[in-house]
Amino acid sequence: MIGFACTTNFCDLVSHPNQKAMPLSKESFSIHGENLLKKVKDLIAEGNIRKITITEKSGKELMSFPLNIGVVAAVLAPVLAAVGALAALIGECTITVEREQ
Repeated sequence: MIGFACTTNFCDLVSHPNQKAMPLSKESFSIHGENLLKKVKDLIAEGNIRKITITEKSGKELMSFPLNIGVVAAVLAPVLAAVGALAALIGECTITVEREQ
């Protein structure tokens, strides 16, 4: 079986071809690892987030995950567990958030 990865915007256009893509804005936060999980949970609770990317101080991408409207907590549980484990291992990092405008 051949798998592929798709970006959130592409998937949205394929699943909703008559719907126009919403413009996205990017925002970045520098944060210490111990506050990482709380910040990610707060961002998810806001609801207008399309994608969260976590990068280390040097700019290397550590984790990236898309968020779609209607994502249930059961789907997010493994992601939040991974973010918690990552927070225990890193010092300072940057969270980049893509929001719908």
